[in-house]
Amino acid sequence: MINRSEIIPGVLFFSYHSSMRKEKIAFMEHNTLILQVSGTFHLETATQHISIQRGEMLLVQKNQLGEITKVPAEGGIYQTIVIRLQEELLRQIALEEQIEVHHKYTGPACINIPGNEFLHAFFQSLLPYVRHPDEKITRHVGMLKVKEAVYILLNNIPALRDFLFDFSEPYKIDLEKFMRSNFHYNIPVEKFAQLTGRSLAGFKRDFQKIFDMAPRQWLLERRLTEARHLIESKRKKPSAIYLDLGFESLSHFSHSFKKKFGKAPTAWD
Repeated sequence: MINRSEIIPGVLFFSYHSSMRKEKIAFMEHNTLILQVSGTFHLETATQHISIQRGEMLLVQKNQLGEITKVPAEGGIYQTIVIRLQEELLRQIALEEQIEVHHKYTGPACINIPGNEFLHAFFQSLLPYVRHPDEKITRHVGMLKVKEAVYILLNNIPALRDFLFDFSEPYKIDLEKFMRSNFHYNIPVEKFAQLTGRSLAGFKRDFQKIFDMAPRQWLLERRLTEARHLIESKRKKPSAIYLDLGFESLSHFSHSFKKKFGKAPTAWD
């Protein structure tokens, strides 16, 4: 059984299910607060592998790629509440509180949030909105609850000021290193450009200089090379790896693999 409720569209979510699920997160656009109700939440990015369990919280920085695994509690279910701290709301708070951040945040992109009395009370106060998502009051008061979450986070960890109110654009990062670490994510080239701090034209130009081919061609060849390695050396089945390598369907993967290597992945010894 799987259930995912969007309590406030694009902002507040609640989900539960009874079997393990592995999901690709293509692009986490907003700073996100995750409150674990039951079970275990695993997040793996290019630089961190982090887990939270019942009663724990995690703050995830915007503009990241990652992979999530959701594991139900033993003999129970998986439940989580996810709050997107959209930049528009954070800018409003920054104006109201006269908060200014003059430098780019460079700390860890995922932060475990230690619990305290305020956070636990806040968590309990969200449950009525989860249980009654269709009530007229939910949208208006729910947004106030999201704002409350920001104030509690700042009170609990003042250093999060730099994390939450960094409104700078992604700076121009090492394109080669980033692409070799994140080639398997199935996102548009435009998103890769954004995440490396470049315009689309600048990204394509820099990419051509580094890899001597266009981004889409390189991504396809890099994924297929990795697939061959996993099938040959790790004895992985094509059906078990195609999604993790950024292919949308098994048929597309098999066709591309055969075109490059001369035979289907299922026929590879």
